[in-house]
Amino acid sequence: MTDWDALARPSLRGLERYDPGLSRDALRERHGLDELEPLNWNEDRFGPPEEVLEAARAEVGNVALYPERAYADFREAVARAQDVPSSHIIPAHGAQALIGSIATAFIDPGATVAVPAPTYGLYAQVSAAAGAEVVRVPGGLATDLDALAEAAQAARARIVWLSDPNNPTGALLDRDGWTRFLDALPDECFAVADEAYGDFADPSLLADRRADVLGGRPVIVLRSFSKTFGLAGLRLGYALADPSVARLLDIVQEPFNVNRVALAAGRVAVGMRDFVERRRAEVASAREVLRDQLGHHGIATHPSQANFVLVELGVDDRPVCDALLAEGVLIRGGHEFGLPGFARVTVAPEPVMRRTAALIAAALGR
Repeated sequence: MTDWDALARPSLRGLERYDPGLSRDALRERHGLDELEPLNWNEDRFGPPEEVLEAARAEVGNVALYPERAYADFREAVARAQDVPSSHIIPAHGAQALIGSIATAFIDPGATVAVPAPTYGLYAQVSAAAGAEVVRVPGGLATDLDALAEAAQAARARIVWLSDPNNPTGALLDRDGWTRFLDALPDECFAVADEAYGDFADPSLLADRRADVLGGRPVIVLRSFSKTFGLAGLRLGYALADPSVARLLDIVQEPFNVNRVALAAGRVAVGMRDFVERRRAEVASAREVLRDQLGHHGIATHPSQANFVLVELGVDDRPVCDALLAEGVLIRGGHEFGLPGFARVTVAPEPVMRRTAALIAAALGR
């Protein structure tokens, strides 16, 4: 028998692949549920804009053709929306794909990367798979930019990975400290700022990384269409970066790696500024309903600028998650992302938030 593990890159040894668990259909069947409210993956629970769905449907008839023109059209549409040259835009089939491509392009075996703790687990996973040593920098529930810069200096890190707003806390990075952080990075180090949840944040509080990119600062910005526009199933994202980064990522990414339907939907979505503002307000309102309802029961939550809320349960989170699952509501237990005793709840329309808060309170005996 072929020993595939022996033939694989040594850095893969000891790493585990992502396991999403049972499918939703399997959970419904196992628990005898007619409906299941998925509040565990931070998916959009309000619905994509109809104009975007119409664009996607209209493109299905062209799927026999490679998307070379559609790819360029999408890049130019994003560039217009961001007011940057199109050479600064790197499309991809989701921000996750870009995270992997950045690791492939910039991490040599033996390199070091720094990540805050807690944050999105994929940064460490892809870095370790590429052969990097991962330095985790604890900062509590607020990312400590000064500590991250110090850790990057001490380890001579190649990359510092950041999520803004941070997943799983929903906290924004300190805008005033962002420039100081970039200034403090060592030579031959850069930051990746993942703004997958950026559209939900108050624009006045989010760092202006477009100016950083155009000014030649050491940063790559990632954006996703999964959250605000509800296109997680189409897998679409892009990086905003120096044209040299675009050239390097295009070497390691497959050519035209986004499907035509996703590109068509994205071209319409990037021009919908009014929709983004409405959706931001809609999510913020429902988010505060969840926090207020939980607070009424004496359950602590943490301020969020994303489409999810971190809930402080104060007990083992697994029985609480199981209790909600039995009632047809999926939430993410903190034991899965390094915060046992917490849970992360995706924001959904207000009636769902009221019911979810009541279920959490009941599971805690409040």
